[in-house]
Amino acid sequence: MMSRTSLRWPLALLALPFLFGMASVRADYPEREISLIVNYGAGGNTDVTARVLAKGMQKHLGKPVIVINKAGAEGTLGPAFLAVQKPDGYSFGVVTYSTIAIQPYLRDLPYTIKDFEFVAGYGRFRYGVVVRADSSYKTLDDLVKAGKNSPGIFFGAPSAPNNLALFELGRRTGGKFEQVSYKSGSETVTALLGGQVEVIVQNPSDVLAQIHGGKLRLIASASPVRWREFPNVPTMKEAGYDVEIDSWLGIAVPKGTPRPIVEKLQEGVLAALKDPEVLEKITLAGVDAEALTGAQYEKLLIQGAETMGRALKASGLARP
Repeated sequence: MMSRTSLRWPLALLALPFLFGMASVRADYPEREISLIVNYGAGGNTDVTARVLAKGMQKHLGKPVIVINKAGAEGTLGPAFLAVQKPDGYSFGVVTYSTIAIQPYLRDLPYTIKDFEFVAGYGRFRYGVVVRADSSYKTLDDLVKAGKNSPGIFFGAPSAPNNLALFELGRRTGGKFEQVSYKSGSETVTALLGGQVEVIVQNPSDVLAQIHGGKLRLIASASPVRWREFPNVPTMKEAGYDVEIDSWLGIAVPKGTPRPIVEKLQEGVLAALKDPEVLEKITLAGVDAEALTGAQYEKLLIQGAETMGRALKASGLARP
């Protein structure tokens, strides 16, 4: 009769090729250039920050990281493309908060959160409620008061989550806030400057130059935090309105990518975010650099999907 000890040896020997194979994957990867799929077009803050991150990762990984833009459908074409790539670590991509926590409530998508392994989070967007410098609206109270009078307030926004702040403000106060849609943040700012709309909710990179130039004014941060450029301007919550919006940037790979490769990529992202030059350039693009592990970023997305789902349904924006 074979003892338990003698049975363990064949099982251990069978496991050796697998263990050596995994070690080899980690040691050899990457052997060639890697493609970073960015889900928005060239020149926007998502694209700019992704390119900065790619350059920083190259130093750690020792191979080129090539950016490929897959823009369209409000950022969802990129993740859809990434989800069907070979899970070998040579295709990874930007999977933003919006594409997981918001867009599934607005449109049918060919992917879910379960189609990805999350590598890391690397940035947080900020949003602000902005009016023209000559506007009579000095505070959120002024804006809410005007929203309650006919015909209400017309605001500009390219998409969610920008539009959610004022829709939610209207829902909570009884004010009427009507959206005028634009293709981009820059078009939205142009519309505000031209008087086509009375207020917008945009990122720092879209409006800081005009604020500093005396053409626009920030009346509240729509994010959970104040803008460091204007520390005296309150958040919407601090101003007495229980409203805030949030959005993040992160990296993912297709489901099934070997764990050692995911860990190697995570190390690359986190190493890049320790580089002062990378941090400075991400900040200049209007994004707060935030280093999150893949597990932390995935947890944030899961929680965000629950929160945003409730907000979208309450505002009537969610599809049936």
